[in-house]
Amino acid sequence: MSVPSFPTSLGTSTAEEIRLLGQDLAADLMGKVSFGELAFWLVALRRPTPSETRVFEAVLVALADHGFTPTAIAARLTYLSAPDSLQGALAAGLLGGGSRFLGVTEDSGLYLHSVLAGVASLPSDDAGWDALALSAVRETKAAGRFVPGLGHPVHKVRDPRTAVLIAIAEEEGLRGPHLRLFEAIGRVHEQVLGRRLPLNGAGVCGAALADLGLPVEMLRGFALLARAAGLLGQIAVEQRRPIGMDAYLTIDRNAVYVDPEPGLTSEPES
Repeated sequence: MSVPSFPTSLGTSTAEEIRLLGQDLAADLMGKVSFGELAFWLVALRRPTPSETRVFEAVLVALADHGFTPTAIAARLTYLSAPDSLQGALAAGLLGGGSRFLGVTEDSGLYLHSVLAGVASLPSDDAGWDALALSAVRETKAAGRFVPGLGHPVHKVRDPRTAVLIAIAEEEGLRGPHLRLFEAIGRVHEQVLGRRLPLNGAGVCGAALADLGLPVEMLRGFALLARAAGLLGQIAVEQRRPIGMDAYLTIDRNAVYVDPEPGLTSEPES
């Protein structure tokens, strides 16, 4: 009877050795590869260049923590409820990564990628990029959808991460078509939407990751990878200087009952 085999391009172990990505983990990777470089390698199945690693790790830093965001609050309150379950608190924060927080990284990458997939040849100058961006924004508005990566609940005028990440990508020769289209959207969207919105950090991170050739359908995973570090820090601070109980009591002690709005109550069955 033949023994089944299960192919993998990642890790394997024997009694004497651990191999990862075709390398000896202990001899070839530990102390020689940064965690960010390894994370890129695990998904792309190719070792990133130093320039790619710099841009990729800048993205991870940009997305790690933004203070008392819903993901951080969820992690802290879950830790308050179950201090014996660090993994539960961390998971609670990660589960909040969606279309409004963190998920914008993937949404932006997918959006930009879909626009670029629909053109026969890429523009050669800013005027060409602006025309492409204008067409995309118009089509998106006409469809009743939002352009991901535009606007921010806190940074109303300028997201401080956006220009820095674009500059890093430029320095490393990695300011590719996704970033160029994203920048063009920033220049032209006011003509369609009637108001000026900042290009947010999550959106520029999605554009930068897409320009690195990473799978656009997995970009949210990199945002979650970055936020896991931030959430771990939030939980560590909650241990040292807790605010979870205060947050809970502030809301609970100030809860006010109101009658249900008409139409929200269920009708009795006849």
